[in-house]
Amino acid sequence: MNPPADDPRDIQALLTIMARLRDPDGGCPWDLAQDFASIAPYTIEEAYEVVDAIDRGDLDDLKDELGDLLLQVVFHARMAEEAGAFSFADVVAAICDKLVRRHPHVFGTAQAGDAGAVLQGWEAIKRAERAAKGEADASALAGISRGLPEWLRAVKLQQKAAKVGFDWPGPAPVIAKLHEEIEEVRAEFDALAADPADAAAQDRLEEELGDVLFVCANLARHARVDVGAALRRANAKFERRFRAMEALAAADGGLAGKPLEEQDRYWALAKTAEKEEAKR
Repeated sequence: MNPPADDPRDIQALLTIMARLRDPDGGCPWDLAQDFASIAPYTIEEAYEVVDAIDRGDLDDLKDELGDLLLQVVFHARMAEEAGAFSFADVVAAICDKLVRRHPHVFGTAQAGDAGAVLQGWEAIKRAERAAKGEADASALAGISRGLPEWLRAVKLQQKAAKVGFDWPGPAPVIAKLHEEIEEVRAEFDALAADPADAAAQDRLEEELGDVLFVCANLARHARVDVGAALRRANAKFERRFRAMEALAAADGGLAGKPLEEQDRYWALAKTAEKEEAKR
């Protein structure tokens, strides 16, 4: 096996390293044991870590995370090449062709006055591409990947439906619907409390909770708030305050074993301290 290219900034260096890792003769046992399905979760994880670096404004970390994400592309392409399906060069050629094809206002004679017009043209080209492949799904919801995180798929389903007019006119009816769905969740909790072994009530509870989450995603869409960003912000807030609680409780033996009322007191102290810090 040839050594990596002399210049580590050359993509060929990465391709050569990946080929060496997957070489049955002296390669890495872990890398050799992987397949598309086993690597897929890492691909998703690395994409989220890229987003995290962007959220934190850490460009040095972003450089590293983009490299990790690029490795995922190279890994999948290497496995495909071993299977005789396609190579990394084919991946590059496919995305180059797609970008040129979907930007006729840049590489052709079409006109696009603003970003909205670009998106409309993009969707029209995608529909034509699906038709050319023989895809018969004519639904307004066609083309939404089932591999997306469900919260993102919910938003995309709602966006597609809204394009044909199936949408609430504003946030007020969405909020009303959210209250309605919460009451339905409450009713299923009551049913389970009356009979904890009621499998049908448990199933209905899952469905009703799903409805609440779907409506929350819709509310975020009407607010022009990214659901993922909003949830990441909520997660970060919870983690920040919980760690502050732990620090406050450390002198008293920690949080574990303390009643909820006392833990709530630490939460209130952490929340107050955070707000005071923000005022400075």
